[in-house]
Amino acid sequence: MGGLALLLAVQESTGSYTQAGFATAAFGIANVIAAPWRARAVDRFGQRLALTTMASGQASGFIALALITEAKGVAAIWFLVLSAVVGLTSPPLGAAMRMVWASLTTAGDQRTKAFSIDAVCEELLFVGGPVIITAVIVASSPSVGLWLTAAAVSFGTAAMTSSASSGALRGTGGSGARGDRPLRQPGFARVLIVLLGVGAVLGVAEIATPAVAAQHDAVAASGWLLAAFAGGSALGGFLYGQLSLKAGIGAKLFVLCVSMGLAAVLVSQLETLGLFAAGLALVGLFLAPSLITGYLIADTIVPDTSRTESSTWINTSVNLGASLASAAAGFVIDTSSAGLALLLVGVIALALASAVPFTRLRKIELPADHAPDRCEQS
Repeated sequence: MGGLALLLAVQESTGSYTQAGFATAAFGIANVIAAPWRARAVDRFGQRLALTTMASGQASGFIALALITEAKGVAAIWFLVLSAVVGLTSPPLGAAMRMVWASLTTAGDQRTKAFSIDAVCEELLFVGGPVIITAVIVASSPSVGLWLTAAAVSFGTAAMTSSASSGALRGTGGSGARGDRPLRQPGFARVLIVLLGVGAVLGVAEIATPAVAAQHDAVAASGWLLAAFAGGSALGGFLYGQLSLKAGIGAKLFVLCVSMGLAAVLVSQLETLGLFAAGLALVGLFLAPSLITGYLIADTIVPDTSRTESSTWINTSVNLGASLASAAAGFVIDTSSAGLALLLVGVIALALASAVPFTRLRKIELPADHAPDRCEQS
């Protein structure tokens, strides 16, 4: 909800898509840069204190943006500053939720199913959020959309942190050692490199889809095409949680990322809109399972004191890949075609999949029928 509400509110207030783009960029860049530190704060101070503080800060930023978009003669710099504040204070609810799941489940099939449910719900939110906020803005105004977003982050975070399972995660109080940091764990950085390719395919798909729709004089079909992509991802996440795959976690990550790259190459060759929609659903089929596997790896190879941070790094890697690829895809589409952009990103994803640290991940494999709890693992 937040990114779209921010974009439309700034554009309406300033009359400039350029200014709205700068504000959205400030929001996104600040979010990515601050992500590891926010997650580290959750691990250290506990979910209730850290997430509530961040949600209060972000809600305040959205409210301040809503107020200045309704005012006259506001300097452009304030839109950038407040957009950055909204990005800096974004609470890592997804990573925190996965930490709650981990505290309620045992490692192995049970946790895989939990993470799969989480991934499917998240995909549905990414489909429903823009639809809801668009309907609200059309019926009222972009500033009302910002007020609603502020209310959503405030009440949603409060609902989560008031639960007993979230409140029980009180944090380390600063007792975690520097050696516990995710990037210091052998093999973790290589997992992030692999997931850059997943993010790149995601970013290009979201840019190429409206371009393909426009080529077919069916701009209105863009939403349905993206819905097919998200629907495929939700289906993939659901199936991944139901299947008891015997392959090692490193092999799963490799196969999923290679499959996603190959699917992107295939989609780049499809001409008709119907086949393109089916191809997007196929690409999406491997998105959620790839993320779930990344979360499971992070949950396993990183010490308990840094689990929120490790999950956030997975998100950061995917978001970074999507951001970089989106920027490059725009240039490729303008100078050539959306098909070429999808072809190139598919090849890149295939190349990055070779970075999977098979040897390191093989050492941490746990049999699904005897999955010990975190204490036994340590």
